[in-house]
This record gives sequence, structure tokens and C-alpha cells, in this order.
Amino acid sequence: MANPTRLKIIERLADGEELTCSTVLPDVSPSTASRHWHVLREAGVLWARREGRIILHSLRREDLDARFPGLLDSVLAAVRDARVATR
Repeated sequence: MANPTRLKIIERLADGEELTCSTVLPDVSPSTASRHWHVLREAGVLWARREGRIILHSLRREDLDARFPGLLDSVLAAVRDARVATR
């Protein structure tokens, strides 16, 4: 989760939406974006489901909260605090 691009993905999915790769990372090359999504899926952070040709991703918030209580909220708070500090 420490990679800034992966943190951006997690933050965008934190509200419970399902999003596609290009929706979250329009400024990242498809191969690079694909690698970030793959790492998060393999780590158990994301769910992926296919709808036709599109793959929709969502955050496995309930699973993460059950296994690591408070971790996701702490990470998201740190990301938001860092953004506020750089403004």
C-alpha cells in the first residue's frame, strides 16, 4: 500500500464504489496501471469482477477491517493529512 499510485487507487475505492482501471488512473500507462491493480488484487486488497469486457474493482474493506482492524482507516487518514499538508 505504500506506493503513491496504489494509495490513490485505495483512496478512490474507499467510498464503496466499483471502478475501472482507466477511471482511477487516466494519466498512467495501461501496462503500469495493470501492474498496480494486479499487486492490490494479489495482496487481497481488492475484488475484481468482470462485466462483459470491463473489469470492475472494489475495495475489500470488510475483509481488511476484520483482519487488520483500523489499518485501512489509518492509511486513508494519513493520505488525506499528507494531501492537506502539501497544499
